[in-house]
Amino acid sequence: MARTNFDQLLQAGCHFGHLKRKWNPAMAPYIYTERNGIHIIDLHKTVVKIDDAAEALKNIARQGKKILFVGTKKQTKEVIAEKATSVNMPYVIERWPGGMLTNFPTIRKAVKKMATIDKLMSDGTFGNLSKRELLQVTRQRAKLEKNLGSIVDLTRLPSALFVVDVMKEHIAVAEANRLGIPVFGIVDTNSDPKNIDFVIPANDDAKDSVEAVLNACCAAIAEGLEERKAEKADEKAAEAQAEGEAEEAKPKRTRRARKDEEAPAAPAEEAAPAEEAAPAAE
Repeated sequence: MARTNFDQLLQAGCHFGHLKRKWNPAMAPYIYTERNGIHIIDLHKTVVKIDDAAEALKNIARQGKKILFVGTKKQTKEVIAEKATSVNMPYVIERWPGGMLTNFPTIRKAVKKMATIDKLMSDGTFGNLSKRELLQVTRQRAKLEKNLGSIVDLTRLPSALFVVDVMKEHIAVAEANRLGIPVFGIVDTNSDPKNIDFVIPANDDAKDSVEAVLNACCAAIAEGLEERKAEKADEKAAEAQAEGEAEEAKPKRTRRARKDEEAPAAPAEEAAPAEEAAPAAE
């Protein structure tokens, strides 16, 4: 069953591409026609591509891996943050910090620095600082929170990248390609899809269009997370059952051993006295 349909995407405006003079020829297979100088995206192909991407995202989530959502356009920030938070995934909606993937340990140090500042503030260490120093630390903390607050829980490299507007986020795409991280991307008619593993041809400028695509993809991620929980619950139940059976088997062995101990021992043959066995010495 398809996760979305032609009418839903049409109503959200996913079919609107860019001006014909701004198009990228590599997007020709996904373009249906041209109207009033604007390319129209073939939404039948978009539906198929969304289903393929959603299934792949579901499998990644079922394995307990993280998917990093990236989109720094002003009109789509809130939608990306809301949808990523709903499935407990990290996201970047402010400026992409260069080297976030290729130089991940340095980014983690910055995140740890934010946690260190919080700890020092809570234990009263900053009470001895002057107003100027306290203001500087507070500003630094606010800046770190704005840029990196949404990836606090990302303790290792993500297993996939979901990008809105692959042309604007080309640095993030390049870093993911360099590390072999699969990229899912909403690709408009002015973008190059060659470096995107899962291409979703759709309007990447309109909030409703991005929301329609994210709804389908995040629903698949939520399904994967639920299946993972169910699998873990089944594993725990199986382990508990195995432990219960082992406990039930222990008393049976104990009773059998007790019966063996209580049974009378077979009488041993009396040994002949040493005096009788040895010949009398003269």
